[in-house]
Amino acid sequence: MAAPWRPTREQLEAAYGKRVRDVIAPDLRVLFCGINPGLYTAAIGHHFGRPGNRFWTVLHASGFTDRLLSPFEERALLDLGLGVTNIVNTATRVAEELTLDELRRGARALERKVLLYRPRALAVLGLGAYRMAFGRPKARVGEQTETIGSTRVWLLPNPSGRTASYQMDAFTHLLGELRASDACVSEAITGSQRTSHRRP
Repeated sequence: MAAPWRPTREQLEAAYGKRVRDVIAPDLRVLFCGINPGLYTAAIGHHFGRPGNRFWTVLHASGFTDRLLSPFEERALLDLGLGVTNIVNTATRVAEELTLDELRRGARALERKVLLYRPRALAVLGLGAYRMAFGRPKARVGEQTETIGSTRVWLLPNPSGRTASYQMDAFTHLLGELRASDACVSEAITGSQRTSHRRP
């Protein structure tokens, strides 16, 4: 693990448009999916890297990890059957800079990735971005009726500190519900059925 460090202003500016490597492997319990990397995350090269982002704190508080991990320890998630990706893997100052076309192209790429790696659950962190990217304007937080192949889809709040509508207790509760459901999301679907569909 690289020692934690903070980027300079110049490094932050230079991070615009950069990509961050997925933390991913086949058959994960949960693949967490952010909207896109911010400049801080892209500068250090580790997901949810900006100080104040609540992802790592809530992951621990909800019981997914037995201790609070640093973004620089993100590869340790794989040993727990967890991973991280993004809808769009291009760094911007704020997610609102992404166009509808970028989000929709990102959603199609994400679907292909999920079909390839077959996580038991995909947890998308960002209500508005999910609604736009997947063309589901009425989607609500929680488990969705749609699946991607055999992968169940959960919609969760953006862990950014800017998402004040979901306080830590509520956010932790939502991730706890996802974690509690994990044992129930492993039913097999044959390869011929691995296309997006709606569960009855």
